[in-house]
Amino acid sequence: MNAKAPPADRRRQILDAAVRVFARQGYHSCRVSDIADEAGVAYGLVYHYFRSKDQVMNELFTERWSLLLAAIEEVDGRDVTPREKLDAVARFIIDSYRHDQELMQVIIVEVTRAANSFGRTHLPEINRAYESIAKIISDAQADGVFRSEIDPLLASMWFYGAIEQLLSGWVFEQIPAGERDFDRAREMLVEALCGGLEKK
Repeated sequence: MNAKAPPADRRRQILDAAVRVFARQGYHSCRVSDIADEAGVAYGLVYHYFRSKDQVMNELFTERWSLLLAAIEEVDGRDVTPREKLDAVARFIIDSYRHDQELMQVIIVEVTRAANSFGRTHLPEINRAYESIAKIISDAQADGVFRSEIDPLLASMWFYGAIEQLLSGWVFEQIPAGERDFDRAREMLVEALCGGLEKK
């Protein structure tokens, strides 16, 4: 049945299988044959769609990260307060984890927290997210809502770093991960950051 699937479906099938394998075994510990076995396809079919295991990981990251960048841009265009914008971005990232925990685990562990060449390959995309959050903060400073003495880029790194740490806590089961826990963590994070940024 898999062999008769349309090419786009087979490509998706392989990517989805890779997420499960990377999450279960770790990116560096698995082989292309493990991905093929998980997907239920021939070993050579993986190479028909992807040049290497690296390309599979690159596509998974780029696909998810492009959604984040688009979400930040959409949120920034809304006619709402800076606090509401940052809350919406935090909600998008945390909801991404809620609905696709294995993929987010792979991105956190194997890409954004990786100080190796693979993680460094994606620094331009990662920096775009920092810069987009910094723009929200900078615009709020220009409007007199946020304190002007705080560096927007540093504040954006605090914001994203705090979210990433929460996701890591859930990935490694260090903190509670019930539905209410996700909302409470987001609310506390946004309050802590915006409480420090907003003019009194």
